[in-house]
Amino acid sequence: MSELINNSFERKARLKELILMLHDGVPEQEVRAELLNSLSQIPYGEVVEVEQELISEGLPEEEVLRLCDAHSSVLSGKIDLSGSKTIPPGHPIDVMTHENEELLKLTAQIRQQLDQASASSGDNFTATVLILRGLFNNLYDVDKHYQRKEYLLFPFLEKAGITGPPKVMWGKHDEIRELIRGSIEILQSKGLTSEDLAAAAPIVLLPALHGVDDMTTKEEHILFPMSLDHLSEADWFQISQQSLEIGFCLYDPPVNWVPEWHKTQHINDMQKSGSHIQLPTGGFSVEELLAILNTLPIDMTFVDKDDKVKYFSQSADRIFQRSRAILNRDVRYCHPPGSAHIVDKIVEDFKTGKASRAPFWINKGGKFVHIEYFALRNEQGDYLGTLEVSHDLTHYRSLEGEQRILSYSK
Repeated sequence: MSELINNSFERKARLKELILMLHDGVPEQEVRAELLNSLSQIPYGEVVEVEQELISEGLPEEEVLRLCDAHSSVLSGKIDLSGSKTIPPGHPIDVMTHENEELLKLTAQIRQQLDQASASSGDNFTATVLILRGLFNNLYDVDKHYQRKEYLLFPFLEKAGITGPPKVMWGKHDEIRELIRGSIEILQSKGLTSEDLAAAAPIVLLPALHGVDDMTTKEEHILFPMSLDHLSEADWFQISQQSLEIGFCLYDPPVNWVPEWHKTQHINDMQKSGSHIQLPTGGFSVEELLAILNTLPIDMTFVDKDDKVKYFSQSADRIFQRSRAILNRDVRYCHPPGSAHIVDKIVEDFKTGKASRAPFWINKGGKFVHIEYFALRNEQGDYLGTLEVSHDLTHYRSLEGEQRILSYSK
């Protein structure tokens, strides 16, 4: 038996045989027992190679996708990660690992709320459903995590000749997205009862949570070590530079990773010193524009024409705190479920031209806050997006008389 375990060729052949047994309908528990009896620890690279070989030998990608959950469940805890590399803070893999930690916390929280919903009724059930709706909205943030894999990481793996695992994972991403969207639709259903939720949970909601959890295992046991082995530091830097265009998932990296060889040409410094924006009435550098936007005594958030959050200002005294994790998130998912339909209405009115601004004012923590949404349009009147502006008016409401510029003194 030790010869079988220590021989990579034989070990991969046996692993392939076990996966094909699943394909032939052998119960998963039998395969698991056989695996545990036949193999010790399986290096992650061999799992990748076997999956790639199965696709190359003609097993349809759709079939590998169907078996993905089954054989990853069988292999759970049996993959050898001893050769995996350490990574610096802010590195794309470090960011995705932290995102996975947040995703696992969130799925655990959702399961807890689902348990509460099954034991509640009346107003308590309604309140729990609202909480669940908000949590599943947050869970859809995983889309940005998956997009960074699909559009930034997978192309580099494909250049290295690794095509099978990315295709299988992408298929799983789409399944998970659909399950999360379906869960949100169920939770938004009018007249939803506890019986309805109990019936839907094992079909849609719980599979969505399992899909997210299982993908974190696939990433950390197979994808991340494999990627670290095949990508260069320059590749990772390209991924890091482009990550903000897609956005982060439930986590805002506190540091930006820059390789040692590139620190003298840090991209942010290059942008600040080299870029110039010319407008009809004047111009400024990116550094100057950043200072202007962050000095204005207001909060600004820009949502583009596709309803994705694209920018927020960072003034010293923000009224509503923002994290870069909201970038590229659907604006509906950035508001409590109870007000999401109002946001929908405002955006729809802006797009159709029915309205161009929507003002509100609230009392928040002893502050009188004015909030206004503005439709942004070009010279032809085409809708470009929405600008949200929030202003703390508490001090201004107490002003009396005049203070002219001639009275300035320090």
